[in-house]
Amino acid sequence: MIAVTFALRSESAGLRRLLQGGDQRTTVLHTGVGAKICRDRIEKFLDAGSYRFLISSGFAGGVDPSLGVGDLLVAENYSDPRLLAEAREFLFARVGKLATVDRVIETTTEREKFAREEGALAVDMETKWIAEACARRQLPMLSLRAISDTAAAPFPAPPAVLFNQTRQKTEPLALASYLARHPGGIMRLARFARQVASARRSLTSALAILVREV
Repeated sequence: MIAVTFALRSESAGLRRLLQGGDQRTTVLHTGVGAKICRDRIEKFLDAGSYRFLISSGFAGGVDPSLGVGDLLVAENYSDPRLLAEAREFLFARVGKLATVDRVIETTTEREKFAREEGALAVDMETKWIAEACARRQLPMLSLRAISDTAAAPFPAPPAVLFNQTRQKTEPLALASYLARHPGGIMRLARFARQVASARRSLTSALAILVREV
């Protein structure tokens, strides 16, 4: 069986639709956002099952300006060499460094500085912890991320407004309050929804290939 992880259900929606026909070869875990919840969920998940390999997937924020919304990144630093070679064969994707961080890298200046200092192309908040859990069990892992936001296509509102990490969900009242005070954010939010849809399509197509071919 193949395990595929995502932080949130919004990221996995496309793949879950494809699996509705009863594909018994693939199972999905939602890890949540951030180190604490991710580490707890991935440990319990891996202890409860037996898998051929795991694909750590979902969205990532681009910090290198060469990446655009919807682009795919295979993280060389977190991927098993054999799985990485097969992903190179089947996918049109960038290969490079993904960094796992403990907060959102938001502004253009921050993203450029992070890319320059860390040599990373993109950032997320979960992959490191998933990779460590897999390594302890000698479970091969492939890291695949789709870019949902970049310096040129940023978040439409402060990250804490868009997602409450403590409660692991968007708070509609907080978002509505922000938009009432910043009406220009409504158009930015609509644009961001299109970015997310683009990232999800890219990710779903790539995952469909991987679970079929690898």
